Amino acid sequence: MEAKYGKVLSKEKISHMEYLPSRNNESIPLKSLYMEETSLLHPGLGSFFLDGKRRVDYVLVYHIQKPSSERRQSSRFRDNNFVRRLHRSLKLRGSQAPLHPKEDPEIAAQEQRADYHEDDKRFRREEFEANLLGMGLELEKDEEGKIPGIGFLKIHATWNTLCREAEFMKLKMPTKMVYEVKQGSNVVEKIRLLLHKVTTPLHPKVDALQSPTLKSLSYPFSKEKLHLFDMSDKDNFFDSKTRSSIVSGILKRTRCTWAKYSLGISSLLANGVYTSAFPLHDGDIDGVNGGPNDRRLLYEEWASYSVFYKYQPIALIRKYYGEKVGLYFAWLGVYTQMLIPAAIVGVIVFLYGCATVDDNIPSMEICDPRNNITMCPLCDRVCGYWKLATACGTARASHLFDNPATVFFSVFMSLWAVLFMEHWKRRQVRLNYMWGMTDIGEEEEEEHKDNNRAEYELLVMEKTMRQESSISKGEKIKLTCTDRLPAYLTTVVTMAFLIAVTFAIVFGVILYRISIKTALHLSDYPAARYNVRAVVKTTAAIINLIVIIILDEIYGAIARWLTRLEVPKTDKSFEERLIFKTFILKFVNAFTPIVYLAFFRGRLVGRPGNYLYVVGSYRMEECAHGGCLMELCIQLCITMLGKQLIQNNLFEVGIPKLKKLLRRRKTESATKQAEELNKTLQRHEKDHILGPFVGLGPEYMEMIIQFGMVTLFVASFPLAPLFALLNNIIEIRLDAKKFVMELRRPIAVRAKDIGIWYKLLRGLSKVAVIVNAFVISFTSDFIPRLVYQYMYSNDGTMHGFINHSLAYFNVSDFQPDKEPNQSHYHGYKVEICRYKDYREPPWSSTPYELSKEFWAVLAARLAFVIVFQNVVMLMSDFVDWLIPGIPKDISLQLHKERVLMVELFMKEEKGKRLALQENRHKDSSSPFLTNQSPSQPRSRPSHGNWF
Repeated sequence: MEAKYGKVLSKEKISHMEYLPSRNNESIPLKSLYMEETSLLHPGLGSFFLDGKRRVDYVLVYHIQKPSSERRQSSRFRDNNFVRRLHRSLKLRGSQAPLHPKEDPEIAAQEQRADYHEDDKRFRREEFEANLLGMGLELEKDEEGKIPGIGFLKIHATWNTLCREAEFMKLKMPTKMVYEVKQGSNVVEKIRLLLHKVTTPLHPKVDALQSPTLKSLSYPFSKEKLHLFDMSDKDNFFDSKTRSSIVSGILKRTRCTWAKYSLGISSLLANGVYTSAFPLHDGDIDGVNGGPNDRRLLYEEWASYSVFYKYQPIALIRKYYGEKVGLYFAWLGVYTQMLIPAAIVGVIVFLYGCATVDDNIPSMEICDPRNNITMCPLCDRVCGYWKLATACGTARASHLFDNPATVFFSVFMSLWAVLFMEHWKRRQVRLNYMWGMTDIGEEEEEEHKDNNRAEYELLVMEKTMRQESSISKGEKIKLTCTDRLPAYLTTVVTMAFLIAVTFAIVFGVILYRISIKTALHLSDYPAARYNVRAVVKTTAAIINLIVIIILDEIYGAIARWLTRLEVPKTDKSFEERLIFKTFILKFVNAFTPIVYLAFFRGRLVGRPGNYLYVVGSYRMEECAHGGCLMELCIQLCITMLGKQLIQNNLFEVGIPKLKKLLRRRKTESATKQAEELNKTLQRHEKDHILGPFVGLGPEYMEMIIQFGMVTLFVASFPLAPLFALLNNIIEIRLDAKKFVMELRRPIAVRAKDIGIWYKLLRGLSKVAVIVNAFVISFTSDFIPRLVYQYMYSNDGTMHGFINHSLAYFNVSDFQPDKEPNQSHYHGYKVEICRYKDYREPPWSSTPYELSKEFWAVLAARLAFVIVFQNVVMLMSDFVDWLIPGIPKDISLQLHKERVLMVELFMKEEKGKRLALQENRHKDSSSPFLTNQSPSQPRSRPSHGNWF
């Protein structure tokens, strides 16, 4: 097999001439192809075979181990017969030479076992590579590179192989026909074109292959209809993305046998036969080696921070990375653009709260010391009575986020979410049309249904071995629900346990707030006693943030472990199950503290003289007099900013920068040697040093959680869209730099949409309507103020609202062990204190029972939830109906493409008939032909086979 592909050898090892069979069966001497560091025709690039003509479409990496004499006698294994080499290797292992007296027998036995495993892996590689040759791929080995102990198998797909696989995969390729794309004439399209012209300076300087008003007609590739396609540049007809995708498909279908069982590339990678597999980048980005390439262009116009204000070159991203990655960055760009109007409106709402804070009557009444309202203690015994005027700062701050504009902003953000989803649907359809993905469907998914994961193949193999005697010949073994039942039970129990852990941690933070509040009240420092609320709120929010960041990493690892236990059959099934588990755990982790503050704190308290206690003497928390909305805002602010600054930016930017700084602390000579070595590395060696691509799941998950922060509790934090916008502007360039500079090139995957992520986004947008309705109704004081103004106010204003919302309590009704230590406040004995609730006064016939005002407010709150939810849902459905999912100009262009395709085939068929008639006419008039039979009438070919 080694005679079929070249092996990169050093000068010392080329002591005699070796030959590589060429396509025309002429032997090409390997010595004539040898070069110092790189290929012959493309110096410094290294992405070609030794002949400098055949490009490297894919690379497989494996370990080389040469510790013993068996490695030094590798010439024994150069026989072309695989079975003979295996037999000879087994004989050699059985008759090892006696060990040297000074050699440790245990170490020698370990080396022998290591050699055995390495031989086994090598034999599997050789069989797999032989099968790859049979699939039409050309291979070349490089085991003498700059990276010790690492071997590279470079793979090249020939033209015939590319044509065969493109036809099998139904790849749409450009035909010779180019037509003009007419722009829509309706108002929406005119506005879009006008905005496109106005924002011309914001577009990246990426040279388009053709005019944006012209589009090549695409058709599924077919070797029989090769004349239809644009073959003007045959070498670049299949770009690097398509070539690597085709080779990846071949690798997934190619199998090798081991112990009578078939193993694919995924199993070989999992078992360490190959350590990694990846396509190559187009070239360098620093301009040292090679000419201009797409990777360098992406770095200059996409991954550089100097172009943060520009649009993303989505077409170039798709061309280089494939549709799946292109759709992610297109979605991220649309989401970031849509955050601009949301951020503007949120800032306006916040500024409205700042402008009207001095005119807010309830906060003015709280801050007015003339009211002289004495409030009941906030904790038992150690806390004393306090004046309502001391809560002036909290009340004024609460108005910034709890004002009439908040209701408008909640409605706006609910409609914004619907508009965002509709806008993305239309953008997705437009991208599918531009990229020729409109017809992708079930047939494309059929390609991947048999590409089983390595773990699945291993369990099927073990099951087959156990049932080998009981199964009939030809019966296909697969894993059933019964086989996976223990894994499913483990998943359910583990998920429930992790959710319970999250609840327990949140409860622990609640106990921390209660205990630290009591401790601060007992403090001898006046400043500590004066700033109790601020200290407790801030420190508790920071603790929640730290816990969320730590648990996010733990839950992500556990979700992956649980998904592996279930052994999904395909990569798609694995990805969807992993996304679902990770989303549930991270969503519960991030939003449980927020949900507690929004809907539970201050509602499970009780009343003075009859408080609710947990874990002994811990009294449940009360909200500040301005409501819990302020604390909810603080928690959201710290969580959102902390996750973006620490979990996202610090982990993605700070840690890599720190590692680079630590490497620079080494000696200058070592740094210079590393730089010189990096210049001499070939392309596949440089890409091997880069990090592996692990998928888009973490990127999507980060944005989905942020989308939840922006939409679910936006009524309490109008500045959330602004913070999300600023984060995403940085996030786009961070992700771009990571893809271009730090990661290996991912395999191009065709995709029509963003998959399960769209369903999660749509579900969050629906839940956001309900959550915001409850936040406005139950968390804020919006409804109680409306009820007071229109039912109980004497003059129709908010004057007297504070006194109306406070209940009375007789201090003599305190339990003996719960009454405050100080019965006097500022020199006078306190007999009546106030607390926030709607209850009957102690002098009524039913003291401390819920009053009629409570039931009136509760009814108004429930009515508001129902009305708000139905009105916003109705408006959302109306917007959904009003905006068509497919732009009108795209539907017209798709219809035009079908008509043009028919015309193209009719034209080609007519040309064939004319050429055939002309040839027959020449043949009939030839004087050298005699006794010709008259031509038989031909039936007209059917066009049904073309579509």
